[in-house]
Amino acid sequence: MSVEHYENFPVASWLCPPALRPAVVALYGYARTADDLADEGEATPAQRLADLRAYRDELHAVAGGAAPSARWAPVFGALGPVIARHRLPLGLLDDLLDAFMQDTHTTRYADRAALLDYCRRSADPVGRLLLHLYGVDDPSALRRSDAICSALQLINFWQDLGIDTRRGRLYLPLADCARHGVDPDAVLAGADSPALRGLVADVLGWARALMHEGAPLVHQVPGRAGWELRLVVQGGLRIADKIAAGGHATLLRRPRLRPFDALPMLWRALRMRAGAPWPGGPRVLQ
Repeated sequence: MSVEHYENFPVASWLCPPALRPAVVALYGYARTADDLADEGEATPAQRLADLRAYRDELHAVAGGAAPSARWAPVFGALGPVIARHRLPLGLLDDLLDAFMQDTHTTRYADRAALLDYCRRSADPVGRLLLHLYGVDDPSALRRSDAICSALQLINFWQDLGIDTRRGRLYLPLADCARHGVDPDAVLAGADSPALRGLVADVLGWARALMHEGAPLVHQVPGRAGWELRLVVQGGLRIADKIAAGGHATLLRRPRLRPFDALPMLWRALRMRAGAPWPGGPRVLQ
């Protein structure tokens, strides 16, 4: 599976506990398909919304024990047994769909609180579903998971600034645009500027702070899953580094991870010891 195709969902890599890989793959397929319904192809916003509502109806039917219909049989044929076996919280799966539905009609966000509310439904459920699979339900772990997932979503927004604006979407909060003297319509028209780059630097710092807030979660998730989480955290921070190294000009160029980024990510992941400073972040506490 490609991390780039759905950046907020950790890949079911060799670090994922083998017993949980089918569940992670099923959840990925569910989220990926819903995201495609919201974004891909030539459907109108009304048709996208109708498709997502039908997708939600299918989710609830399968969760209730019904056989999947032909339209999304591969998705729900895999997900249905996972919901039953692991007693997945249906509300988290609903939250993801709610965010995708919002994408069909909301293209701008007034302030950071509004954007975080979107992340609460578009990104945070992913982390909470994975923690549920790992049997981690401590309130502090859930809060840290939310911080990591929101940070990943925000970093992805700044990384994909040029892509999203070509789709008519602006995830830069309007209050921050006003504070930096950036015209949202100009950004949507593809106009780069020093003010815009300063704005991206500002909101990137916000995302980094959220990631640092959530990073101690890596010491609460056991075994191989904890090591995968370390790499997820460091992957997000590595993208943030690339955005900064590119002068915060992501309206023009999309930075991406390359194979040679694996070594510094691994080195930083190894340095994330409880109670000790680690490269790219503050002191990590348990």
